[in-house]
Amino acid sequence: MADQIENYIKGLLNNSTSGTVELQRQELAELFTCVPSQITYVLSTRFTIERGYLVESRRGGGGYVRIARVPLRAEDQVKGWVQEALGDYLSQDAATELLARLGEEGLLTRRERMLLAAAINRNALPLELPQRDRVRASILKAVILTLLRDDFPGEQ
Repeated sequence: MADQIENYIKGLLNNSTSGTVELQRQELAELFTCVPSQITYVLSTRFTIERGYLVESRRGGGGYVRIARVPLRAEDQVKGWVQEALGDYLSQDAATELLARLGEEGLLTRRERMLLAAAINRNALPLELPQRDRVRASILKAVILTLLRDDFPGEQ
């Protein structure tokens, strides 16, 4: 069910000229014959900043949810997004989502994503939480920002 809801919302976003959609939880819940909390779950797990979405929620008075896809185009914009998405601590799940987003945007190759995923995997970082999440964020930040540098030689 969550996949269907996610795909529906992504379809709406793809068809939107502005890259933004406004939805009502209750209407979506009725459309998918589920409870509004299931819609909230999908929004909070599938439409995160790591995955490249901004979600604004307004309650009451026919409240709505506004979802915007954040395109990564300019180098400064990408670097700012990486800094924001990473922060000081990064869970394995959030890191996986971040790498997938960078791949979708064509900023990392499949090989680069696989290498980074292996390097930051919980099994490769024999530390206790929260230190492991801090080291993971630090590694990803350093490597991704290095790969995005203008003077970094690309694949040959």
